[in-house]
Amino acid sequence: MDKQANRTLAICIALLPPIWAVAAPYIGVTTGAVALICAGLCAANGDKRENALPISIGFLLGDFWAVLAILVMDKLQWNPDLELFLTLCVFGGLAVLLSSVAPKWIFCPAWLCGWAIGLTIMAPLGWQGIGTLPFQIGGAMLVGVWYVGVFLNIVQKKLMKLLFKKS
Repeated sequence: MDKQANRTLAICIALLPPIWAVAAPYIGVTTGAVALICAGLCAANGDKRENALPISIGFLLGDFWAVLAILVMDKLQWNPDLELFLTLCVFGGLAVLLSSVAPKWIFCPAWLCGWAIGLTIMAPLGWQGIGTLPFQIGGAMLVGVWYVGVFLNIVQKKLMKLLFKKS
């Protein structure tokens, strides 16, 4: 990345994600940092706008997968370690297989990452305690992809044109 792109990216990263961090609690989202994690996966994938939809679908499926896994583990009455192992084994394998059926629409790494995020936040609370967290997490995931990812890149490009016009 050249110096100009680096400078404008620094400005955008310094301004846009903190706006979300401050705004999130005011709209009832306690999982605001999830957006930054999800934006990181988008950046690692090259910040390609055409991948935003499959990444979004993957994250949302991961969020759903976490809820389903927590429900399954709540219903099973086995050794907790065995429940965890079998749930991770079966759900992980299924996520990879199912996403491979529609790779144009589902980005498997986002599904797995979204599942890990959801489990990290919700599993300690158990089935009875998750409340609105799946919706908060899903919303934050979409903010990470579309606001911190796609929108930030649009702003950066416009800022580069504005600040570094070629004579």
